Amino acid sequence: MTGKSIFDIGLEKGPANHRPLTPLSLIERAATTFPDHIAVIHGKRRTSWAQTYRRCRQLASALTQRGIQVGDTVAVMAPNITEFYEATFGVPMCGAVLNALNTRLDAENLAFILDHGEAKLLISDRIFSSVIKDALALIDRKIILIDIDDDLADFGELIGETDYEAFIAGGDPDFDWRMPEDEWEAIALNYTSGTTGNPKGVVYSHRGAFLSALSHMVVWSMPQHPIYLWTLPMFHANGWCFAWGLAAVAGTSVCLRKVEAKPIFASFRENKVTHFCAAPIVLGMLANASSEDRTRWEQKIKCFTAASPPPAPTLEAMAKMDIEVTHVYGLTEVYGPATVCAWQESWGKLSLAEQSNMKVRQGVRYPVMEELMVADPKTMKPVPCDGETIGEVMMRGNLVMKGYLKNPQATEEAFAGGWFRTGDLGVIHPDSYIELKDRSKDIIISGGENISTIEVEGVLYRHPAVLDAAVVARPDEKWGETPCAFIELREGANPTEDEIIAFCRKNLAHFKAPKSVVFTSLPKTSTGKIQKFKLREEAKAL
Repeated sequence: MTGKSIFDIGLEKGPANHRPLTPLSLIERAATTFPDHIAVIHGKRRTSWAQTYRRCRQLASALTQRGIQVGDTVAVMAPNITEFYEATFGVPMCGAVLNALNTRLDAENLAFILDHGEAKLLISDRIFSSVIKDALALIDRKIILIDIDDDLADFGELIGETDYEAFIAGGDPDFDWRMPEDEWEAIALNYTSGTTGNPKGVVYSHRGAFLSALSHMVVWSMPQHPIYLWTLPMFHANGWCFAWGLAAVAGTSVCLRKVEAKPIFASFRENKVTHFCAAPIVLGMLANASSEDRTRWEQKIKCFTAASPPPAPTLEAMAKMDIEVTHVYGLTEVYGPATVCAWQESWGKLSLAEQSNMKVRQGVRYPVMEELMVADPKTMKPVPCDGETIGEVMMRGNLVMKGYLKNPQATEEAFAGGWFRTGDLGVIHPDSYIELKDRSKDIIISGGENISTIEVEGVLYRHPAVLDAAVVARPDEKWGETPCAFIELREGANPTEDEIIAFCRKNLAHFKAPKSVVFTSLPKTSTGKIQKFKLREEAKAL
């Protein structure tokens, strides 16, 4: 077919029927529709949607006055606090790109990110003043530094040219903020962990952020005015885009400076929290909390969990607390979660243990992720839906990043074959639900047989002495590689290596059972992921 159809002639796009998609439009609606509803709770501070909207515009105005232009990078280094939430809207409102920094990085990594992302201005909480001072000393060019002087910060000095409140005080609360001219414009820059070299800068578009933000509301069936506790770092994939999404339902963000059991339980009760997101390690922390830290609450609570599959015992413990856990899966490159283990009514008839086994699946694609497949990475041929044949998980659609900043080779490799290659290995079940088996770099090949570290870890978590576990490959002269288990024990537990191995052999094919066990404290990232690259080095040295 050539030329325009009858449905195109005289029916062009214009200002009345077409606007670029952006999550920034969501806060204006929340502020005008529910101006007095609480948007953010931080300690004793309560900020309404109207106040939050004004403060975001003040920040955008102040950034503009300070010389920040369209396409400039503004970095933020802060825990989950009001100022960070405001920056999520305020920075892109002036056309700049938000670079949320991982608060657990060292000075060298922070310096690389600030330099590579070409940050012009940095907003930093004073508790990070020491590492920020060291990072800035490693960078030749000048970066404007604005301190956050939060009353709840219990240490740290002020090292910036001014503090956040003074900075935004000079801004216009009625600032005519900038809508993107094109929804493909960048809204945020997020860096991967960089476990095998320098971190890669993942670029988000206004379009992708908008669709991701709304998708969470749909997938989770979030009602109007949910109360959301920020246990998930706001820096992690922009808090999975929930900061923007909560504006769509005029929800309340409850800030949390430290992810610890006692303040989480206290917030459940005091703030009547209805939703939160957490890595399995955080759920484990709640499941194993002391009686002194626990409280009771009346409302039902829903939780999104991601990272490694949550152990079945942890899911069972959450169910007993009346916390409904939904398993999601994604990566920084896809704006956070992009698949969900959508609950089937028939599963409600299963036992609690059987339900937990279903929930560990990564599930089906989000509504706005157009395609999801498990395929042979070489032939790109989808694997059979048998729940056994392993392939690489691949995605394509509107939730895939623009690409990696200033790294065309990495971008080309990630998009080879017209799909985003996650690097995760999994299977697809007859019901079309995917289930991860490992990262491609984590799979153990022993005597020619593939061993899923996730499967072995799932068995280890069922042992009563195991608090946390990770399995990696250990070089072996005969088999090539064998499983090595690193285990963090529960308080007072003292099992032997032979006992752990015997338990695994009883519940696994013998070749999958660990051949060596190390009792230790496990290294973790700021989002609760176990740093297996460190454990692999330890295993090599055993």
